[in-house]
Amino acid sequence: MKMNIGDSLIRRARLTPDVIGLVCDDIRLTFSEMNSRANQFANAMKAMGIKYGDTVAIVANNVVEYYDAYFGLAKIGAILAAVNYRLAGSEMEYIISDSGADVFIFGEEYIEITDSFRDKIPAEKLIAISDNPPAWADSYNTILDNSSTGEPELVGGDDDTMTILYTSGTTGRPKGAELTHNYFLWVSVNMMSTLGVTVGDSSLIALPLFHIGGLAGVPWGVHQGMKVVLQRSFDPQQFLEIIQNEKISGFGAVPVLLDFLKLVPDFEKYDFSSVQTILVYAAPVPVTLIEEYAKSGIEVRQLYGMTEGCTATVLDSTNALKKAGSCGRPFFHTEVRVVDEKDQDVEPEVKGEVLIRSQVMMKGYWNKPDATADTIKDGWLYSGDIGRLDKDGFLYIMDRKKDMIISGGENIYPAEIEDYLLRNLKIADVAVIGYEVEKWGEAVRAIIVPRPGEEISESELINWCQGKMGKFKIPKSVIIVDTIPRTPTGKILKKDLRELYNK
Repeated sequence: MKMNIGDSLIRRARLTPDVIGLVCDDIRLTFSEMNSRANQFANAMKAMGIKYGDTVAIVANNVVEYYDAYFGLAKIGAILAAVNYRLAGSEMEYIISDSGADVFIFGEEYIEITDSFRDKIPAEKLIAISDNPPAWADSYNTILDNSSTGEPELVGGDDDTMTILYTSGTTGRPKGAELTHNYFLWVSVNMMSTLGVTVGDSSLIALPLFHIGGLAGVPWGVHQGMKVVLQRSFDPQQFLEIIQNEKISGFGAVPVLLDFLKLVPDFEKYDFSSVQTILVYAAPVPVTLIEEYAKSGIEVRQLYGMTEGCTATVLDSTNALKKAGSCGRPFFHTEVRVVDEKDQDVEPEVKGEVLIRSQVMMKGYWNKPDATADTIKDGWLYSGDIGRLDKDGFLYIMDRKKDMIISGGENIYPAEIEDYLLRNLKIADVAVIGYEVEKWGEAVRAIIVPRPGEEISESELINWCQGKMGKFKIPKSVIIVDTIPRTPTGKILKKDLRELYNK
């Protein structure tokens, strides 16, 4: 019998049927109720003709319907394509069409944008998560209510594609990473075997479920038997209130989320005593941020991974400050290498491309065999990240390979300079890019967002950098802006900045 992620919810519902497994706003569902809803969804999709290998796309905030679709489609061997709700209509249209979705489900907030492209996508069935669906769409609640709670026959599993998560598209069109049933099983195994009981019995998911940082917590919560609280969309004050009221023991975050929490009035008065683990991923955590939270008695643990290869490394609590800036050692069931341009392992402290190998790797890019072949070679995932391993085996991510600046033959890693610049108390946010200069090929340009009430000039910042970093790393150009463009998970959109400021 194949391992099917939908079966994990069945087993959890048998073991602890009356335990609360999912909370969202005023909705509180036991594991038994979660399984019944997943069955209703699966049976509704079967009635619509959805079968093994077919795709259903969804664009919605973090809502219980996401759980219905995730486990329900898994049970019948169908595929869930998660769409980034912050995209423009034309971008959503591309992803839905690329995935070949036969059914498209959308939240109430996305009725208008769906109307703008609904005639251009392959999906013949449109379903609205709304009490007042438009005339051209069916009601999600009605469809669910009219479906049986009986267990459908389990179909598929193991290395069958279960979800398609689209990369952020920082360069070119987004690519759909095919994630399998085994992928999600091994996410849980890797997390549990590495982190053990430190995660506790409750988790808060605020990161969007179209991103692996949010979605990986869905099967993990069921495997652990944890209560998972979904925040529909991130609001820093509500986030702190949920932690306090629900006694949250762990959550995932990106660095910018932690920054926002610190800005909440009376941040230090909220009760964090229940929190055992904070995992931070998607971007390097500035050392200053780790130190700020440490002063409040909160331990921030850096995790490294990506959609294509989740759970790569994690920084353990013992070394959180001693190895600040590192993303730790490999997870229990993961191997990591750093190689040169000839794919040879480099010595400790030497920079190279990070390679990952584990069971938690994508099957490939949806309908893109060439891109898959460029990324997965001989069982290793080529991350595109530049990093180094220290003598103790701790990994440090320097930057994206494509974002590296080469000035006068020197390799310059923007993330390293960004980390330095954030130590300037006048700076709230920063992005570093390269720009063409005749003499050196490229030079460093810093895009700066000052803290509220602060002013900083180009000459002042350049002078501040003297003696803090090598001369070739010091910005030769500084641009002051109000905001820096980022993906929903906090990654800086370097491509957009280069287009804006390097014309």
